[in-house]
Amino acid sequence: MSDTPGNFTLRDIEANGTRVSVASAGSGPPVLFFHGWPHTWEIWRPVMERLQSQYTVIAPDLRGLGASERAKSGYDLHTLADDAVAVLDALDIETAGVVGIDLGTAISWMFAMRHPGRVSKLAVMEGLVGALPGAEGFLSKGPPWWFGFHGTPDLAETVLQGNEAAYIDWFLKAGTKDRRGVDASFRDAFVNAYASPDAMRSGFAHYRAFAENARQIDAIVAAGIPDLPILAIAGGVVGDALAGQLRPISAALQEDAIPDCAHLVPLEQPAALATKLDTFFK
Repeated sequence: MSDTPGNFTLRDIEANGTRVSVASAGSGPPVLFFHGWPHTWEIWRPVMERLQSQYTVIAPDLRGLGASERAKSGYDLHTLADDAVAVLDALDIETAGVVGIDLGTAISWMFAMRHPGRVSKLAVMEGLVGALPGAEGFLSKGPPWWFGFHGTPDLAETVLQGNEAAYIDWFLKAGTKDRRGVDASFRDAFVNAYASPDAMRSGFAHYRAFAENARQIDAIVAAGIPDLPILAIAGGVVGDALAGQLRPISAALQEDAIPDCAHLVPLEQPAALATKLDTFFK
């Protein structure tokens, strides 16, 4: 266990057969944050810093990513949702608010659907819940090009070997308004987290589970969706496509938007996002 600037405690948790690195701070009602790719828990740091005076804020590095163990398997949504349960169990937390972005959107949604008793409210943004209908406008030209590239076994990590930093940099610029990029401290944290073929392989393993994830999502929807308060926040890339997926299946959906940002909402507009999350979770 160690501390980082900003009074965050980092600890390793044995969770569901793998080691997960978890950052936490603050006190009050717990809120659990899930990041995406190519990020680590650090994408949530500016938001967590603003909320930690009122909430216990918790952010794991996803299975295989950041400082978590490079697991060889278990990148499907069911397993990732069960990882989240194990994190809460290890912290002796029964129920938490949950927030997800990018890949973390589907993970947090599946966690809430698979274990509804563990999630009080769910806030999601800038990601999709599999191939559920409602995002046709966003997908009108097909899914993003990197979905296929990342999803092909052994390809991306082989082609990109030695060029990981340049590849991550492209996404960090493309994910911000006017390609402004992110502050150097966040850029360095993300690049360092993915600066090896094994780290890249673990990241791409999340994409290689998309087909299985789609089957798991369809099965959850067919079985019936728990009545859970959900907030869908539109950023500047995925926008309201996520809300379009959730409207037909969510009885307690709220929709909101944050302007002047692209995809990396927590880094581009942390104050506005923290305010909306605080309002929602109160």
